[in-house]
Amino acid sequence: MKKPQLATNLSENLEKLNVNREKASKLFADVIEKAVKKSKPDTTAVLETDLNNQLANQPAPLKIAVLGGGSFGTAMANLSSKNGCEVTLWVRDKRSVKSMQKTHINKKYLPDHKLDERLQFTHDLQAAVKGKDLIFVAVPSAAFRETLQKIAPFISAQAIVSLTKGMEKDTFALMSDVIADELPNVAFGVMSGPNLAKEIMNNMPSATVIASQSAALRLAVQKALHSAFFRVFASDDLIGVELGGALKNIYAIAMGMAAAYDIGENTKAMILTRALAEMSRFGVQAGANPLTFLGLSGVGDLYATCSSTLSRNYQIGNMLGRGMSLDQAIKKLGQTAEGINTIQQVNEKAMKAGIYMPITHALHDIIYEDKAPLGVALNLMEAGFRSDVEFVMPHQVQPTHN
Repeated sequence: MKKPQLATNLSENLEKLNVNREKASKLFADVIEKAVKKSKPDTTAVLETDLNNQLANQPAPLKIAVLGGGSFGTAMANLSSKNGCEVTLWVRDKRSVKSMQKTHINKKYLPDHKLDERLQFTHDLQAAVKGKDLIFVAVPSAAFRETLQKIAPFISAQAIVSLTKGMEKDTFALMSDVIADELPNVAFGVMSGPNLAKEIMNNMPSATVIASQSAALRLAVQKALHSAFFRVFASDDLIGVELGGALKNIYAIAMGMAAAYDIGENTKAMILTRALAEMSRFGVQAGANPLTFLGLSGVGDLYATCSSTLSRNYQIGNMLGRGMSLDQAIKKLGQTAEGINTIQQVNEKAMKAGIYMPITHALHDIIYEDKAPLGVALNLMEAGFRSDVEFVMPHQVQPTHN
């Protein structure tokens, strides 16, 4: 195809995209209006109505705060800013903020990417969140509760969306649980999926899932982030979506560790499918829909995280498989690998609840009880017989005919 024709096609596609955005904006207003009419006098309905009214009365563009200047938080802030939202990225370190204000580059996490010129930066938490429509929280799980506690005095009707994939240490609380604890009168959601930040920044086609009980919040997040290269799907299975994002980190560590031993494609496929079985077993016990794990936040995120050397959890596992200690691997990585904490939490919960999770138990034995990886792997292969598929649709055996 000739370059002039390519430019013409691109221009037409962008024009269609703008038209679709206008339609989405009208649809957003229609959904809000219908939701208000159908509201019920319970807490959930009140929150939904408040959010509907807030967003309906808020002229475009949406005002957004992203808390956390890591790679994914920065990527989402950049994406929503490019979509025309008024976005402020909050970063804890004052010097990093000054550097980004000057260069529009996150030198620590995304040094090869220039950020949108309209994106704002601050280290002032109050200034970041006050008066915003949506607040995306992208801090490590260990700092999640503390961050919410600090912004609580400045929260009025803002909606909170967790971008953090993990569990709180010692409490087994998911990030949605922490939000409900610290901000009980705020509408919230969680976002998860196969979202490697560098690929998103390189405009490689990607997709994610926003899960919330609030239809208005789901649509607002779609409006903020959906683009030609980044699709945003919706779900109301908040537990399933969030668990998918947290649990897959365990198996990324397993895959990275296995890769250190030059495993074959058969072994990789076995780890992935048995990991999916463990995730769905654990999820159902927690109240999730097992079919959610067949979506982007389940098998999608599992595949991406277990297949990419960009994954921090994969890198940690690979370093452990090559003989490094856990402390050495964490120090070399220089970032948070949520799977390390998740292994401890899920192993304990599964043992208490009697959930069959052999890969998780094996990783716990290797990392925390100093057992030999090869010996543990052999024990896994010698485990008893299991059904291939954990959850199947009801079916009848068809009669045979002569």
